Amino acid sequence: MWKDYSKSYIKNNRASSISIMAAALVATMFLSLLCSMAYNFWTYDVEQIMLEEGDWQGRIVCETLGSDDISVVCQFVNVEKAVVNEELSQKEGTVVDIYFKNARTIYRDMPIIAAQLGLNKDSVRYNSLLLSRYFIHDPEDAAPPMLLTLYVAILIIVAVSLILIIRGSFELSMNARIHQFGIFSSIGATPRQIRTCLLQEAMVLSILPMLLGGMLGILISYGVIRAVNYFAADVTGRHEAAFQYHPSIFAATVLISFFTVIFSAWIPARKMSRMTPLQAIKNTDGLSLKKMKHSLILFYIFGMKGELAGNALKAQKKSLRISFVSLLFSFLGFSIMLCFTTLADISTRYTYFERYKDAWDVMITLKDTEITDFSLTTELQEISGIQELSVYQKAETMTFLPEGLQSDELSSLGGLETVAGKPKADGHFQVSVPIVVLDDASFLNFCSQIGITPSLDGAIVLNQIWDSVNSNFRYREYVPFVRENNQTTILYKYDKFVEIPVLSYTQTVPRLREEYKDYSLVHFVPVSMWRDTLMQIGEADDDSYIRVISSGNASLTDLSSLEQEIVQLVSGPYKIESENRVQESLTNDSLIQGMVMILGAFCILLAIIGIANVFSNTLGFLRQRKREFAQYMSIGLTPLEMRKMFCIEAFVIAGKPLLITLPLTVLFVQFAVTASYLDPMVFWAEAPILPIVIFAAAIVLFVALAYYIGGKRLLQCDLNETLRSDALI
Repeated sequence: MWKDYSKSYIKNNRASSISIMAAALVATMFLSLLCSMAYNFWTYDVEQIMLEEGDWQGRIVCETLGSDDISVVCQFVNVEKAVVNEELSQKEGTVVDIYFKNARTIYRDMPIIAAQLGLNKDSVRYNSLLLSRYFIHDPEDAAPPMLLTLYVAILIIVAVSLILIIRGSFELSMNARIHQFGIFSSIGATPRQIRTCLLQEAMVLSILPMLLGGMLGILISYGVIRAVNYFAADVTGRHEAAFQYHPSIFAATVLISFFTVIFSAWIPARKMSRMTPLQAIKNTDGLSLKKMKHSLILFYIFGMKGELAGNALKAQKKSLRISFVSLLFSFLGFSIMLCFTTLADISTRYTYFERYKDAWDVMITLKDTEITDFSLTTELQEISGIQELSVYQKAETMTFLPEGLQSDELSSLGGLETVAGKPKADGHFQVSVPIVVLDDASFLNFCSQIGITPSLDGAIVLNQIWDSVNSNFRYREYVPFVRENNQTTILYKYDKFVEIPVLSYTQTVPRLREEYKDYSLVHFVPVSMWRDTLMQIGEADDDSYIRVISSGNASLTDLSSLEQEIVQLVSGPYKIESENRVQESLTNDSLIQGMVMILGAFCILLAIIGIANVFSNTLGFLRQRKREFAQYMSIGLTPLEMRKMFCIEAFVIAGKPLLITLPLTVLFVQFAVTASYLDPMVFWAEAPILPIVIFAAAIVLFVALAYYIGGKRLLQCDLNETLRSDALI
């Protein structure tokens, strides 16, 4: 009997059945997509860390470690293997990379291993970033990296919200059948039989959509990975993401969806089965319009029809909650995402591409190469199409600056204590000294540029400091840092001191694509002085750089051709990375476009959830709305006025999220523009108003379509007959 009834009900109530199937499909698809994307982003992050840092987990660094010591390490039960890192051992003594069978005990095992070798804790290093991706954190670290944990928490919250979609659809469908099951209960149906019937229907309607939704989520995630690779194909230093999937992800997705369906169907089924036959039969199958709740705003705008529409919406408040939240977050997310990407694009353009457009055309990074080891400067200068060439490396030292050596302009602002917040000790300030080591030809050219006699026997000091008191980081103003009567400067590092002559002080920088540290005293030195004097105290970066300015019109074709010619010359003896300015700009635009498309797609899918719930609600409540509008008709309401009521409800459902979103978006823009010290008119000139309006119009259109379909079906019925009869199916 129950099997035949379920088949008959599903067959004759296709709208309700389709809404349940659609909810199960969409929820499972989203869940599968989120799980698949989270897994792929995690694997990509792990791969990137391994490429940059290595796949080692623990590391021992010591002046001397013999083969016997390594054998001792390998004898530990939890150690899988220990390998000497030949590359690092040439610089830091002996470096042993250790791999564990169970890395979760690494922070306990590594100190024991070090103690066994007679070493202290300073000899132990951890690949903390890689370990954190497996949720392994240093117990002594007060602020461990918790970004991945945050992502997982967000994933769980989103998954729970998707579960509510299925639950809402089941509740809508089952609440419409309280009267029917009350009659069944009165003729002998037990609560257990009612629950079993409803759960069987839930599984029949959901099993296929769950499997299909899981597969669709995988396909969409595959498409997203392909899109990411396409838009980020030219990003320097990025490895291509390969789509990866594990069967356990699919199994977990389907299993969670299965239990979600059971749980979502069991709650309203249990509620129905616990009702007495009399309670169920007395149920009017209508909205809970027991007490008129005044909707003053709708009343003043639309009159009595607005009052009735507002009362109906309040009665449906619980069932429409998912629609409201989904539409709100989709529109809010879409608006803020577009505004954020527009701000990011403006900021990048102003602070990078516009600022350095005359400073470089082609950049070559010489990986793990000292400038003193580079020997192709002359060959590069012979390449046609190069107007200006500089080879340079960056380093870092320190100096002590006496208080009396500060410039008058800096002292008038309150000195370093006020401008930079630097403490003073014994009348001196400890100041960072970034060093830019230029090839000799570029240094001599820089001397000529600032109007001094070219010489390789000293340093040029950038004598400026950011006036943080009277300007912001977006529109910086500078004042002289030190008095210019000192002819020498004393630099130190690791208790080693060296005094070098100062050729000149300047407020001009060479044409390099470099951002210099705030509140520092930058020194430019020739490579010959670096090699002979400063190399012993300066801590140089691992990489060197080749900056090229072309003599052509800097078109993409010309720069790509020039870049290729330089790469062919340099890539043989050196490991390099190359980029050109025009391609970098196009890549940045492509990345922003890709981010907008991917995040926009998520916002659209989120909007689909809300719209699907509106469709489910309008079609699933068709029976209840019949009785409601039949009652209105009995007191003289015309079909035209009922159509107006539906229009008002659609207006409120679609308009409420939009009205809430607009002021929040404006506040976000105001905060972001203020925080970035950007001229508001610069943003509003490029504000993404049209895409936001189109997205809002699409939401309104689909909500109106849902109510149009529901209203058309409702008004085609004999509402007078509804008051007199109540068919079971």
